[in-house]
Amino acid sequence: MTAHGQPYDRVKRGLDALFAGLALLVLSPVLLGVGVAVALAMGRPVLFRQTRPGLGGRLFELRKFRTMHPVRPDRVSDGVRLTRFGRWLRATSLDELPTLWNVLRGDMSLVGPRPLLVSYLERYTPEQARRHEVRPGITGLAQVRGRAALSFEDRFTYDVQYVDTRCLRLDLRILLETVVLVLHREGVTADGYATGPEFLGTADSGSLANVDGGGAPRR
Repeated sequence: MTAHGQPYDRVKRGLDALFAGLALLVLSPVLLGVGVAVALAMGRPVLFRQTRPGLGGRLFELRKFRTMHPVRPDRVSDGVRLTRFGRWLRATSLDELPTLWNVLRGDMSLVGPRPLLVSYLERYTPEQARRHEVRPGITGLAQVRGRAALSFEDRFTYDVQYVDTRCLRLDLRILLETVVLVLHREGVTADGYATGPEFLGTADSGSLANVDGGGAPRR
C-alpha cells in the first residue's frame, strides 16, 4: 500500500500539526534565546535554509538554526566552518527547533526518514528511493539505531523498514528513544567527520533519477 493510502498517515498528519503548533508556542522563548545566541556567536543570518526533497521527491525549504560560518577561501571544510557553539547546538539538537515550522506546514513529519540533499535523488537505488514514500522526519528509525554512526546503506534500510511498518506505536517508541539519545548525545557525527560524509551512491547498484537538481553546500 502506498503512503497516500494508509489510514494512519492522515492521523499522523493531524498529530504532527497539533504537536508542532503547541511545541512552537511553548518553546518560543527557547527559540528566541537560541536565535539571539546564534546572532551573537556567528552573526546573521540566524537560520540555515536549504532546499531538500520531501514526500514523493517534492522540494521544500528546510529551516534550522545556523551552526557554521559561511564558506570562504580560508574556511571551506565543515570542520573549519563548524563553530564550537554550533557543535553544542547539534549535540543537543537545538538547531532542529525551527524545523517544527516545516512540520506545521506539512513539509515534514515528527518521525520519518531524514531529509537529505537534492543531489542524492539520482544516486538512490529504486529500493532506497522508497524512503520518499512518506514525509521526511525530524527523527526516524535510522536515527535511534545509530544516527550518523551508521553507513548510508544501513540508514536507508531502516528508512524503508519504517515506510513498511509505520504506526502510532512505532512513532511513539522512536520519539521516546530519540529523547534518550539526545540526552546522551550519541551518534551525532560520523567517525572522522565534523558533520558526515557525502553519499556517492551504492556500489554495483542501479540509481534512480527522480528530480533534476544539484547538491548545495552543507551547513
